[in-house]
Amino acid sequence: MTGAAMERFRRHVEERFGTGAADYDELWSWSVRQPAQFWRAVWEFFDLDAPAAEPLGEGDDAVLADARMPGAQWFPGVRLNYADQILRHADLPGAAIVGIDETGERSEIAWSELPGMVASLAATLRAQGIGTGDVVAAYLPDIPEAVVAFLATASLGAVWSGCGQDYAPQGAASRLGQLRPKVLFSAGGYRYGGKDIDKRSDSAELAGLLPELVAHITIGGEAGGAPGEGPALIDYADALTVEAGEAQPVLVDFDHPLWILFSSGTTGRPKGIVHGHGGVVVEHLKAGALHGDLSSDDVFFWQTALSWMMWNYQVAGLLCGARIICYSGSPLYPDADKLWQIVADEKVTYFGTSPGQLQASRKAGLEPGRDHDLAALRTLGSTGSSLAADLFTWVDDHVKRGLPISSISGGTDIVSAFAGGSIGVPVVPGELSVRYLGVALESWAPDGTPLVGEVGELVVTAPMPSMPVRFWDDPDGTRYRSAYFDHEWEGPTAHPDGPVWRHGDWVTVTERGSLVIHGRSDATLNRHGIRMGSADIYEVVEALDEIAEAFVLGVDGPGGAYWMPLFVTLVPGAVLDDAVVARIAAAVRDRLSKRHVPDEVIEAPGIPHTRTGKKLEVPVTAILAGRSEVNIDPKSVDDYSLIDWYAEQGRAHRW
Repeated sequence: MTGAAMERFRRHVEERFGTGAADYDELWSWSVRQPAQFWRAVWEFFDLDAPAAEPLGEGDDAVLADARMPGAQWFPGVRLNYADQILRHADLPGAAIVGIDETGERSEIAWSELPGMVASLAATLRAQGIGTGDVVAAYLPDIPEAVVAFLATASLGAVWSGCGQDYAPQGAASRLGQLRPKVLFSAGGYRYGGKDIDKRSDSAELAGLLPELVAHITIGGEAGGAPGEGPALIDYADALTVEAGEAQPVLVDFDHPLWILFSSGTTGRPKGIVHGHGGVVVEHLKAGALHGDLSSDDVFFWQTALSWMMWNYQVAGLLCGARIICYSGSPLYPDADKLWQIVADEKVTYFGTSPGQLQASRKAGLEPGRDHDLAALRTLGSTGSSLAADLFTWVDDHVKRGLPISSISGGTDIVSAFAGGSIGVPVVPGELSVRYLGVALESWAPDGTPLVGEVGELVVTAPMPSMPVRFWDDPDGTRYRSAYFDHEWEGPTAHPDGPVWRHGDWVTVTERGSLVIHGRSDATLNRHGIRMGSADIYEVVEALDEIAEAFVLGVDGPGGAYWMPLFVTLVPGAVLDDAVVARIAAAVRDRLSKRHVPDEVIEAPGIPHTRTGKKLEVPVTAILAGRSEVNIDPKSVDDYSLIDWYAEQGRAHRW
């Protein structure tokens, strides 16, 4: 086990608790057997007594007073503020945040400037009556101003919630409107895909849909719309001129709401997922500084948007003292080389992306390692879906030989990762290298029996500090329990300590402790009683040169009939002829099995996704089956016009 921070942490816990952990597996085992000791070790290692109101008390109960899920009680009585952990790095030299737009225009905020900017903006918010517990909403692209706005909000003990400006006003309001925000931040627009996107009118419309607003703070131009009564219009630049002295974040309870993230909202109202200050601080320091080895020596760039939890995860780079890069343009304009150019220009050390961007780079024939100076790059991260084994190999061959790849899996639910790559742990193509420290992850059979080397349900059997504090507007916790804890396992097996977190993924835990994610368990392909994961099929099919993207569904029909179509989109110039269909079938049969071969291959005009890029397997399967109760929110889908096309495929199918 190597890596500066992880090795120092291992020595710390050995000296402090006598763990005797000689390698990562032993350290992980101790961390899940002794969660209170482990999270105390994290607290001590990062000296969190310094920004907290008072030193952490002695004994396990001072860390984990109640381990039952849901509702575990972490660090009772502790008061702190997320923003303090970032501002304590203000003495670092150089830029804390760099902003880059699609034209290449660059801006930066120095570490030395950040506290004053946060203090001034917080004073502006305070002057509008914003205080502890009030909600501040953002309708912004991924720009440095969004980070400053978030930190100013958090410093007051107010609650942040962001939405990307790619959402239409009604779609943004379906999320932010639930929260009854008092302030809205918006931008005049941004550039994407070679086009200037004017968002002034949309921003004004959204503000009109938020009736409790007292202020609308605009970045880069006033919001459009007719003048009249309504919230105070404040220019962001003016808000930064307020004399405020030093930033003095308000100390709040460990579980005081920091931000509210939203589920996709595909088939119902988006769920507001509330995370607390303290849980996010300890989890993100663990994930970023220990597993990612992020420090003040690093430049951290994860291409993301405010609607995706990876924006929150990217801000965690600041917790570790790293510089972060905010990019507001398309990852594929003018071509798939765009992000690689940024990585080279900014001397990025940790680059986070998606399987889609890597696949696009491969199919475009890019040679990033040859065409760019990537000497600074030491880790590549990937998330959003499973990273196919052949893309690990492509990175090794065409980006940088021996570059560690951290394919991570977690989600909005915990605003972090359950598992992924970790500094110093060998990488096996197609696998997530380790279960992360403090994550009691297992693969379970239907009766609750833990599995090794077999596909099962991904469960977490002990609490994590960054599990949701609650869902928004869920006073009795019913929706929260239903989302993760109400699953009924078959047979007599029951977890002795109460419910476990069922995440909804199929996973294999290997004998080495690594993981393979097979796709969503609620979108299981179940042909002739054999359960299969869609991710396995995507890995094979999307590796073929002709295929841009694949979408496989399992549809139950009358009399026990089962239809398993594979929809594909093609790269420019490709044709779905008999030869390509035969190659698809042969590849799936040879690399998986005969039962994985789809019943038919259909060229589609597109694949429908959530706004954060997840394929809409569950609702589209229901539509193909002709179920009338399916209600997809058009605002939650990247191209809602595709839904009618898929519905027609279902009507045309003959059983």
